[in-house]
Amino acid sequence: MDDHPVPLGEDELVVLRMMAEGQTVEAVARRLDVSERTVRRKVRSACESVGVDTTVEAIVWAVRQRLI
Repeated sequence: MDDHPVPLGEDELVVLRMMAEGQTVEAVARRLDVSERTVRRKVRSACESVGVDTTVEAIVWAVRQRLI
């Protein structure tokens, strides 16, 4: 087991995974039955949690960590 806890919640990882697959904010919101604002909030939270500025950087971070 890893000694370092994952700084992202499962919902943040789901959103990043879907966006990494090429889905738009709108498509993610529809699929998860949440608002676009909620999706954007999850992305922003993920970025802040891992110390990056963009969605792409958050996705790259998650891929490198083998989380998505």
